[in-house]
Amino acid sequence: MHIAYIGMGANLDSPAGAPAATLAAAAEQLALLGSIVARSSLYSTAPVGIREQPRFVNAVVAIETGCAPRALLLSLLAIEKEFGRDRARGVPNGPRTLDLDLLLLGDVVLHEADLDLPHPRLAERAFVLVPLHEIAPQRIEPRSGRTIATLLGALMTDRAEEVRTVLRIADRRWPETR
Repeated sequence: MHIAYIGMGANLDSPAGAPAATLAAAAEQLALLGSIVARSSLYSTAPVGIREQPRFVNAVVAIETGCAPRALLLSLLAIEKEFGRDRARGVPNGPRTLDLDLLLLGDVVLHEADLDLPHPRLAERAFVLVPLHEIAPQRIEPRSGRTIATLLGALMTDRAEEVRTVLRIADRRWPETR
């Protein structure tokens, strides 16, 4: 069994409703892959890449799972599709109904054509590091050997304004657990 940290994001309505409702419904699907051991708060975040799109709602969920990396990735992609995302037709960094990113899986370091662990841009993204720090500040990112707190501190030094735009929001459908 490993703890998998999964980044979640949405900025378009899905069959489940508005982005916060989508993340709540998707978390229920993630619970079928293992046991949810923590979930961050929800955060409103500015889009990265294409700026002319709605703000995102983001969170990080930690699940204890026995899934292998590839099987877990395929399950995440299937959940995205269930909520209306078609990666083949979508625009990279564009608006989406649901985005699920496998950030960390235990201490696994893996580099394959379409699966990198830890997530290759984890340390560059405030919308990932802020919620991940909330639930796992002392978690070691196995490629760098640095804690999530250290990675977030470095991002604060380099891109403080970006980090300050990650705003905690509340939604009754999203129970936080730490």
